[in-house]
Amino acid sequence: MVSLGELIAPARLGRDFRWLLASSWTSNIGDGIALAAAPLLIASMTSSPILVASGAILQFLPWLLFGLHAGAIADRLNRRLLVMVGNALRGLVILGLVVFLITGTANIAIVLAAAFIYGTAEVFVDTAAQTLLPMMVKGEDLGVGNARLQAGYLVANQFAGPPLGAFLFALGSFWPFLLQVLCVLLALSLISRISATKPTRDPAAHQPVHTDIAEGLRWLAKNPPVRTLVIIILVFNVTWAAPWGVLVLYATDHLKMGAVGYGLLTTASAIGGLLATMSFGWLEKRFSFAFLMRVCLTCEVVMHLAFALTTNGVVALIIMFFFGGYAFIWGTISTTVRQRLVPRELQGRIASVNMVGVFGGLVVGQALGGVIAQVWGPTAPWWFAFAGAAITLVLVWRPISSIIAARPVSEGPTDEDPDIAPGSPISV
Repeated sequence: MVSLGELIAPARLGRDFRWLLASSWTSNIGDGIALAAAPLLIASMTSSPILVASGAILQFLPWLLFGLHAGAIADRLNRRLLVMVGNALRGLVILGLVVFLITGTANIAIVLAAAFIYGTAEVFVDTAAQTLLPMMVKGEDLGVGNARLQAGYLVANQFAGPPLGAFLFALGSFWPFLLQVLCVLLALSLISRISATKPTRDPAAHQPVHTDIAEGLRWLAKNPPVRTLVIIILVFNVTWAAPWGVLVLYATDHLKMGAVGYGLLTTASAIGGLLATMSFGWLEKRFSFAFLMRVCLTCEVVMHLAFALTTNGVVALIIMFFFGGYAFIWGTISTTVRQRLVPRELQGRIASVNMVGVFGGLVVGQALGGVIAQVWGPTAPWWFAFAGAAITLVLVWRPISSIIAARPVSEGPTDEDPDIAPGSPISV
């Protein structure tokens, strides 16, 4: 009988992967705590909608400002050490906030400044962390590895963290952030157990950072499969974010589900995602990545249409459950494909371009969704998302085969049909 440890982190993925997984799960608990506690803290200090919204904006802004630089630096320096330094900075920032809260000297300016500095450090940590997995597991194991990391995000960040953060905040405003500091420091300790990594390029080569960024962008422009994948992610984030940004109004005003019902929608999504990621290994063995990608994107189109049409809260919960399932399968596949196709020395820069596209798409989509809902009502963003996603799906249906059939530059062509053969035909 397979042990629980082997099920979660198969031995074939190696000891370093288990340290990475433990660090990721621990860090996500801290982030999940802050996910609930930070908005509560801001709301307790101000009633200004602009200042409250600023807390959410600061989740995206550091990525748009520093994302590309973080990718270039991750490709230039020791990636494990960069994650450790970034986590140390995150811990110091939150510890400083705890001191301000305990002494009663915290104000909204201090909280927002801490959020911005913390978010900036997180950009560098997350970018560098994405490059570690391809350095420690075989290409055929990247799918399972990414699925386990996704499962950790769902369990720790979405399930365990927020309720704990809200509970601790009720006991005292500083308690959730004190626990977050401990989680960040523990994550730092765990990542330090990973075998030392070396820079992928000579750090003594004093090349300007913007030159490294340009080099990564040129590589992406000349690599159609990865370029197309990044564009797909950007566009689908715009269409997805449009209705998601006003989901609370849709749930409370249109579906009449109330605040509890709104919370249940996100919970249903997380449950679906957790079940999907834990079954990813089974899916990967039986279906091609091309087939799974097309199914996920088709489900996205159908999901938008279903939300536009339904007026029933129970139906909405069922839709959201399936949304969580295919969304996290898509996230695992797209990350795995990108990691397999991108050379090791470019992993940071291409990952950062992808993340800038993700957050850029969220900002644009949420802005569009707000305007559309204001003019045409809470279901209008779903119709916009349905039309945009459907058109995009038609355009990318055939290129998906090219993405999956692509090989790293070091590999030769293959005669294997990616739409027929089970599992991903890509290897490194």
